[in-house]
Amino acid sequence: MSTAAEGEQGQMVRPAMRKPVFVKVDQLKPGTNGHTLSVKVLESKTVLQKGRAASTSPRQSKISECIVGDETGTIIFTARNDQVDMLKVGDTVIFRNAKIDMFKGSMRLAVDKWGRVEVTEPGSFSVKDDNNLSLVEYELVNVAEE
Repeated sequence: MSTAAEGEQGQMVRPAMRKPVFVKVDQLKPGTNGHTLSVKVLESKTVLQKGRAASTSPRQSKISECIVGDETGTIIFTARNDQVDMLKVGDTVIFRNAKIDMFKGSMRLAVDKWGRVEVTEPGSFSVKDDNNLSLVEYELVNVAEE
C-alpha cells in the first residue's frame, strides 16, 4: 500500500500543499519547531567566522546572531553560513520551518537544512523592541510521576 493516493489511470497524485500558518514572535515556545513567520532584521552581529575568507572550501563557517522581530516582540535568530549574507539590517524576511533552539537557557530561533529563509518586500509593521524573548531564561525541570 502506497502513502500517496493513486489516480484513475494509476499515476501518483500528490496531496495538496498546505497553506502556511504564520505565527507571531510572542507565540514561540521552547522546544517547538515548524514555525513560519515574517520578521524584520533589527541588528546583526558576527559571532564566529572560521576558515579563510578567500577560500570557498566547505569547511568555512560563519555564524551571526541577528535580532529579528515583529509587532509582538523580538528574538535572536542564529544565522549560519549563507544565511549570514542574506540577512541585512532593515530587511523583512520570512522563515519557513524555523525551530527554537535553547542556548544557555534562552530561546534562539534557527532555520536548519529542512527550512528556508526568504528575503521579501518590506513589511508594513513596526517592531515591538521592548519584548525580547531571548532575554527570558528557562530552566529544565523534570517532573516525577507519582
